[in-house]
Amino acid sequence: MRTAVTAVQDSVEERVLTFEGFAYTCRIVHQDVPQTAPLLLLGGSSQNRYSWQGHERWLAPLCTMITVDLPGYGSSDFLPAHYDIDFLADAVQHMLTEVDMPEVNLFGGCFGEVVGLRFAQRHPESVQRIVFAGAAGRLPDLYTDAVPRLSDALGRNDIAGAADGLVRLFMSNPEAGRVRRHAAVARLLQRQFTTQTPDEIRKAVEHNTRLVTHGCYAPLPVPRVPTLVFTGEYDTLCTPQMGRELAATIPGARFTTVTEADHLVTVERREESADLIARFCTDRPIDGLPYCNAVESPCAEPVAVPA
Repeated sequence: MRTAVTAVQDSVEERVLTFEGFAYTCRIVHQDVPQTAPLLLLGGSSQNRYSWQGHERWLAPLCTMITVDLPGYGSSDFLPAHYDIDFLADAVQHMLTEVDMPEVNLFGGCFGEVVGLRFAQRHPESVQRIVFAGAAGRLPDLYTDAVPRLSDALGRNDIAGAADGLVRLFMSNPEAGRVRRHAAVARLLQRQFTTQTPDEIRKAVEHNTRLVTHGCYAPLPVPRVPTLVFTGEYDTLCTPQMGRELAATIPGARFTTVTEADHLVTVERREESADLIARFCTDRPIDGLPYCNAVESPCAEPVAVPA
């Protein structure tokens, strides 16, 4: 295994690491006077280690932030589909060991929840708090139904057709209800998907194969730490009910929905989602926030707050 510091500028550091022969890169925004544990942000399969820069304005003053392109994603090495979610979860633990961060507050959004949940299950000693967004405890039928169509479109080099399908998959129907920045985010996604490089497309196809081959979830215990699950109130991919069901399986977990948002809540309502994450990770109240619906406790079993 090798570790190399590739860039250091002010409080931002990038490190190239290698796990089981696959190189990957993490980005660390250091905070010298933190109010809480480092925040590890695991995003969706179409996001990379730079996708959370827009949230740094609100989160970086509170704690050190870590983002990562795991093997198979972003600019990191291609990862064949026979490497499963356990491998990715263990790569997360490898990263934290290499950068000397024994405990983190964990955020996982969309696919990041899949990896984050498995990481928490396999390495519970590394997790102080958990926040999941756009999350579920099972692979959504909408996704499994869409994968063959998307793979077929990409196989025919119909990038525009695949992009249209992905936008429909991730975003709510405009008729469902008012979603902030819906049209702008749809255009952003469309442009992102249609300008993918051949390497990105190859990784996306392998990602879909990985999920439908191995599945996403394992019946393992989840650490007894403070946990919040949230999504947009109009999320049609990982619906509020799916998030609620996930929260019900985690001792003491709380659940809420953000108003005027769908599955891409962290993009559509960036400041609000950052505020919600920050509040939860610093033990401030999350009840009665103007941008959230009621906060629920689907699993009533209490959990102590970290000292």
